[in-house]
Amino acid sequence: MHRAPHHRSRSRRGAAAALLAASMAASLLGGTAATARPAPDPSSPRATTLSLPSPPGGANVRVLVFHASATEESPTVDAGIAAIEQIGLTGPAAGRFRTEATDDASVFTNAKKLGRYNAVVFLTGGGDVLDPEQEAGLEAYMEAGGGFVGVHDAARTEPYSDWFTGLVGARPTTSPATVQRAVVEVGDRQHPATKGLPLNWKRPDKWFNWAVNPSGSVHTVARLKESSYQPGQGANGWDHPVSWCRDYDGGRSFYTGMGGTADSYAETDFRDHLRGALAWTSRTSRADCKATITANYTAERVTQPNQPGQNDQIGEPHGLVTAPDGRILYIGRGGADSSQPVVTDWNNPDIGKGRGEIHVYDPKTKKVTLAGALTVFGNKGGGDELTKVEEGLLGIELDPDFMTNGWVYLHYTPHSRINRDTHMAERYVSRFTLDLATDKLDLASEKVLLKWPVQIHSCCHAGGGMAFDSKGNLYIATGDNNSSGFSGGYSGNNPQPNFKGVSFADARRTAGNTNNLNGKILRIHPEDDGTYTLPEGNLFTGEEPDEGGGKTRGEIYVMGVRNPARIFVDRTTDILYAGWVGPDAGSPSTTWGPAKYDTFAAITTAGNHGWPYCMGNKQPYRDRNLPDPNTPLGWYDCDAPKNESPNNDGLVNLPPITANTIWYSPQGGGPDYPRDAAGIPSYKVEEQKLLLPWLKGGGQATMNGPVYRYDAEKSDPAVRWPSYWDGKWFVGDFYDGDQPRHAVLTDPKTVGKGGVPVHAETLKKIIPVGTDGIRNLMDWKFAPDGSLYVLDYGRGFFTSDSRSALWRVTYKGGEPTPAAGQLARKAAAQ
Repeated sequence: MHRAPHHRSRSRRGAAAALLAASMAASLLGGTAATARPAPDPSSPRATTLSLPSPPGGANVRVLVFHASATEESPTVDAGIAAIEQIGLTGPAAGRFRTEATDDASVFTNAKKLGRYNAVVFLTGGGDVLDPEQEAGLEAYMEAGGGFVGVHDAARTEPYSDWFTGLVGARPTTSPATVQRAVVEVGDRQHPATKGLPLNWKRPDKWFNWAVNPSGSVHTVARLKESSYQPGQGANGWDHPVSWCRDYDGGRSFYTGMGGTADSYAETDFRDHLRGALAWTSRTSRADCKATITANYTAERVTQPNQPGQNDQIGEPHGLVTAPDGRILYIGRGGADSSQPVVTDWNNPDIGKGRGEIHVYDPKTKKVTLAGALTVFGNKGGGDELTKVEEGLLGIELDPDFMTNGWVYLHYTPHSRINRDTHMAERYVSRFTLDLATDKLDLASEKVLLKWPVQIHSCCHAGGGMAFDSKGNLYIATGDNNSSGFSGGYSGNNPQPNFKGVSFADARRTAGNTNNLNGKILRIHPEDDGTYTLPEGNLFTGEEPDEGGGKTRGEIYVMGVRNPARIFVDRTTDILYAGWVGPDAGSPSTTWGPAKYDTFAAITTAGNHGWPYCMGNKQPYRDRNLPDPNTPLGWYDCDAPKNESPNNDGLVNLPPITANTIWYSPQGGGPDYPRDAAGIPSYKVEEQKLLLPWLKGGGQATMNGPVYRYDAEKSDPAVRWPSYWDGKWFVGDFYDGDQPRHAVLTDPKTVGKGGVPVHAETLKKIIPVGTDGIRNLMDWKFAPDGSLYVLDYGRGFFTSDSRSALWRVTYKGGEPTPAAGQLARKAAAQ
């Protein structure tokens, strides 16, 4: 390592020198002062003072460590320089470099010297350390394609420069003096600076709060979990970036808020963090620092409003699926637009009659075809529980050999099968054939695979999603076919309300019943002749002798779900991802149990997910029964639940309940409470702990999304989402306020075992919210080209309107940087 002598008496910016003494406090607080040099306009090239090679540096990689400070030198400088020198001398040969250190800012006006460095590291202290000509030299260096790494206090350097603010990405509000141990969530699993780090990285440091959160304008690779330490005044909340990068003004910039203590530089993981940052900035490795920058995404509505009185573009949006050739098939449940009549009189044969429509959007022609329509029970408009209905055309999935056979699976409630006397109906899962040349559905080709009874006296909870796994097994999500009323918004376990002997307020008849297909996720294997077989590994075989036998259904893979409208199977892992809507209680009750929890679960094996006995991470409800359902009985045992409802025709002794992955209420995400000796939570709001602070409910309705899988060979580089998102699970909500619209990472060690996500990041700027955005998310899937299609339900209920639409979200950020031809060494690999 070559370390130049210290030079403390450099020429200073005339006006800045006078301002510095009076403004040092503002500098330490990260306040943005006026500057004569605003952030650069990328479209307007600016004159520079230096002529530098482009890109700077060569195969003999050199890194300059600049450590000037307007006040006394930080005690971390020597440790930082020593660590960077050691990083450069160790590791794979392709990533090694020579380190030179100086506090002499004249290097930034010496083209010969500056041009030989692949990257510049700022281990600077706070304040103004560059005069105008020197900062112009740094700008010229970045414009030429140079690399910059800022460490900790570098964010307090050059406080009067908007350009430097853009270079580092954000300014701190304070200069913390206290060292605290905190958890760093490492969300980017591909960048060389983070790919080898723990998902939850626990370490001590001095932690900055940011005056303006840079998320969306930079690519954040790691965040702080504020619940793990005391962030103090100006906390940034759940989205608290700590390390980030961006392609800036022609070059590459990486900043980390860590490194505020000398001890940091002795940590192996922190050195690896710096090693990866230097690999990217010095051009020995490529990385994508564009993947979460909002401006790199475009959301476009691809369907138009329907013609008056027609559903030529879209029905009442209820689900979509993407075909291997890029076509998008999407369904309308059956609610008519406001110009159409609604029949609610049970004496009328046309009660609830609607059209469950299937549309096809072809991205090659950008045209929509109405493929066909089923006559469904599903059009009763809005109103109370005994008026409205959620039945209709509920789900769509394509056969794994769709491009050969054209088979389409539809989950629906045929109007022809309703009984107006008993208020019962049948639910079908049927196979139809689509003409691949005309995009028309042959309704006469129907093969009914599976059917079962549902009550239709009362709304709601029909479910509907379907998905295939890699083995050709079809998963079918069914709701609990239960009213939301009669239980105060807590467990749907009131056995009393019924119509002609069929309960409509007791989910123990359905979701909690081992002998009923409602409130389940079923798993079958469709056969070519239109029948199905049962795969091994379902929750039951259907032949269990327990309690006299005949009390189980072999189709059940998951029981104890309330209203799973959307499911997804990641065919890379065959993990099932599901979300279901919870009940209506706005707050927890010390008498009855948890508030309404909307739920997501990553499911790796057959199991019981709780409803209506337990929710969240095995938080029990109170039992009730006849003769007085308003009298609370004992708490359910989540490890050994019993179904003692008079409406149960299945097993009394149920499988133990599996904890879920994500749950949220109006109080926040992942509410948890202290538990007594029997394991019963206190259910006192003032005692709750929020395990998932990045989300919150209110009005809430889960809309489970896909797991993204990046495919470099089959996708379209002009539109595909980048590989950064590979393996991330998209979770959302019908509503667009505090509710989730996020991509999350799960820990492979705890996924499917009740482990909560280790990282989450918002998608609300990428998949835009608000009146003119995708306000009411109904379904979302990635197409083979790597773009994301999203259904916006519209602004009404049980109908479609001018805002009902299919959208497409594409990425335009380009490939990782630097370009392969600009790598410093041929042996360097991404």
